[in-house]
Amino acid sequence: MNINFQRTVDRFAGVPICALLSLVESLRNILGVAANPSPPRRILVIMLSEMGSLVLAYPMFMRLKQQYPDAPLHVMLFSKNREVLDLLGVIPEANVLTINDRSLAGFAMDSLGAIKKMRTLKFDVVIDCELFSRVSSILSYFSGAPVRVGFHRHTQEGLYRGSFINRPVMYNPYRHLSQQFLTMVAAIASRTVPTAKEAPAASIMNPPPLAFAENELEQVTAQLYADFPALQGEKLVLVYPSGGILPIRAWPIENYSRLCASILGDGCAVAVIGLKEDKPMAQIITAHCQSPCCVDLTGYTKSVRHLLAIFYRASLLVTNDGGPGQFAALTTIPALVFFGPETPSLYSPQAGNIHCLYSAWSCSPCLTAYNHRNSPCDGDNQCLKQITHDQVLAKVRAMLAAGVSRNIV
Repeated sequence: MNINFQRTVDRFAGVPICALLSLVESLRNILGVAANPSPPRRILVIMLSEMGSLVLAYPMFMRLKQQYPDAPLHVMLFSKNREVLDLLGVIPEANVLTINDRSLAGFAMDSLGAIKKMRTLKFDVVIDCELFSRVSSILSYFSGAPVRVGFHRHTQEGLYRGSFINRPVMYNPYRHLSQQFLTMVAAIASRTVPTAKEAPAASIMNPPPLAFAENELEQVTAQLYADFPALQGEKLVLVYPSGGILPIRAWPIENYSRLCASILGDGCAVAVIGLKEDKPMAQIITAHCQSPCCVDLTGYTKSVRHLLAIFYRASLLVTNDGGPGQFAALTTIPALVFFGPETPSLYSPQAGNIHCLYSAWSCSPCLTAYNHRNSPCDGDNQCLKQITHDQVLAKVRAMLAAGVSRNIV
């Protein structure tokens, strides 16, 4: 479904449903129906929409397993994000509930099936990790779990989600999302006001690098060279010029074209990565560069795992804020990530191989939890346009000089 359509449905259907469920929950509380099991025997985490957020949630998954080792952990997410969760290896495959968001009808049918399964599994705790999405909070209520953890606006401006979240966590726009996810775990047993009032975690546990089968990387590299012979023996820089479903997050395509030409001039090869729908951007860059060492890999990778295997062949990734930048944290590739409409203070990958460029304009960040990531910007994203080619090229050269040596065969 188109993101604007999703926002419209979430607003016009979600608000009255949340209001109705809040009234039902108030009546249940008056009648003393609500229960409070301790400790939880089965836990569900709802993370529907963002692939990258799954990587940022890794510390939360590990904290849940550490704190509640006897409680089976389940996750609900959109089907398209399933592979990233499987790569993290934190949840048994049988414990994953998926919902198809390609169409409204498919979403409705899968949601009904998910509700039935949730009621059958009888969760004690549901943690809704979505940032003020109403559909996720509605699903958490219909799960039947007596303990429902979720972000709440409290007295702040923000999207209405009703009053039936009985472990409301105050969303903190100044705190990294990984830390806020850890707060969700603390909220399960919290009795403070606001919920989970405690010191931040001393350190964040980053996900380990993805493990590959014996000879898997060699096979991927051999196939890459067979398909693109000009890359063999060259130092490879990957670029991801797409903004995904939020084009405002993209550094200008003309800047990417100029940068790629400069990288080629330094004696490196360049590959443009992305989904098949990103191919027009790749064609702009390859047409500008006019070099056999500038290749189009949009739509080439068969899976996220395949993409990460190519990361291990490359020497550097240059990317807009989005999935590839988060996925780089699962590998050792040095990555340069552009931020502007969103801030690295909240969303940057936590791994040591990631470097962020952020110009911090007066209106940045403009994509927030409070506006459903619906920017007031007219499309003239100066926060990214003012990150110059020369600035990026200097950083690229420094990272290539200091980065991890790659085996080039």
